[in-house]
Amino acid sequence: MRLPIGELLIQQGVLTREQCEQVLERQRTTQRPFGEIAEELLGVSGRAVEKAWAEQYSTETRWLDAAIEHVDPASRELVTRRQAWQFRILPLGYDGNELMICTTKDFLVRAMNFVTRQLPVPCFFVLSEPESLGIALMRHYPMDGMSVETITRGIAC
Repeated sequence: MRLPIGELLIQQGVLTREQCEQVLERQRTTQRPFGEIAEELLGVSGRAVEKAWAEQYSTETRWLDAAIEHVDPASRELVTRRQAWQFRILPLGYDGNELMICTTKDFLVRAMNFVTRQLPVPCFFVLSEPESLGIALMRHYPMDGMSVETITRGIAC
């Protein structure tokens, strides 16, 4: 079941129910995204909205074990080793016209921002646990100094 962004922001203690209703009222008249209105009207941080969006997305998308997933070599060439580790992304292959990219829930927003700006193809995301993604990155993008712990501890690259 998909939880609305407003409900997630209430659960996270960012908004009260009354504030959520205020944003929804404005949304009904403007048709603008909830998060955008919450930022503008109530000063909700962009980071809080992104966190709620990532939580929402994580309940809707597919989760997989990146450590055992097949990776198309041609897709792997779309990002460098540094990019794969820095943005916690693993291009898996194409599903129709879209490139399937694996990341973790905690890095979803960062990965999405990078991919939409840098990759010349339509993409969608699937999620994996950090340890599983770390194992996969070590296999497909080996790089000195990078390890599973880099991913599981959230170490910035």
